[in-house]
Amino acid sequence: MSATLHPTLPHPEPVATPPARLTLKTGGASRGLLDGAWWPRSRDLLSELPALTDVLDPEWGRITRIAVNPKYWPVIPQQVPVDGHIVKVGWFTPEIDPHKLLLLSYGTGRWDLLIIPPETGAESAARLMAAASDYDGPPLTASALIAADEARHGLAATDEPLDPNEAWEYEGGASESAAVPHQPGPPSRVIVGM
Repeated sequence: MSATLHPTLPHPEPVATPPARLTLKTGGASRGLLDGAWWPRSRDLLSELPALTDVLDPEWGRITRIAVNPKYWPVIPQQVPVDGHIVKVGWFTPEIDPHKLLLLSYGTGRWDLLIIPPETGAESAARLMAAASDYDGPPLTASALIAADEARHGLAATDEPLDPNEAWEYEGGASESAAVPHQPGPPSRVIVGM
C-alpha cells in the first residue's frame, strides 16, 4: 500500500468580521420603547451576534442573554460564543415583537433594539435607525415603526431619495409655519459600523 503526500497548504488568513451596523441612544436620552437599532447583514444569529456584542459589551456591560422572536430567524442557537464568554439565546413567540432584539446584561439592565431586516435598502435602514435612536424615543413598537416607514415610503426595492422638504420634516425639521426654536442638547445617538 502506498500513501500520497500532498504539500502542506498555507492556512488562510482570518477574515475580519465587519463591525455591527448599529445606532444607540446616548446615556442621557429618555428610554422610549427602543434603545436603538441594529441592521444585521444576515439572518444567522451565530455569525451576527459576536460583532454586536463586541460593540455593546464596552457600552452596556457584558451581554449575557438575548431573546428574539423566531419569526425571522431560521435557526436560533441556544448559546453563542463571543469574545471571552457565552451569550445564551432564548426565543419567545407572543411576548417579543418579531422586529425586536431584547438584550440583558449583568447588573446593568435590559435594552431593546429594533432589528432592521438585512435585505432593507440603505436609505430605509438609515431612516429606521434614526427613528429608533431618536432622543425622545419613537412612540411606536419595533414592528409598528417598520410598518409606518413602509407605508410612508413604499416597499420599493430601490431607495429613492426623499423630496428635500419631506426629508427635512421626517428627520425632525418643521415646516416654515410650525418653526420652533431648537433647544441644543446632548447628541441623541451613537452610530457604529455605517
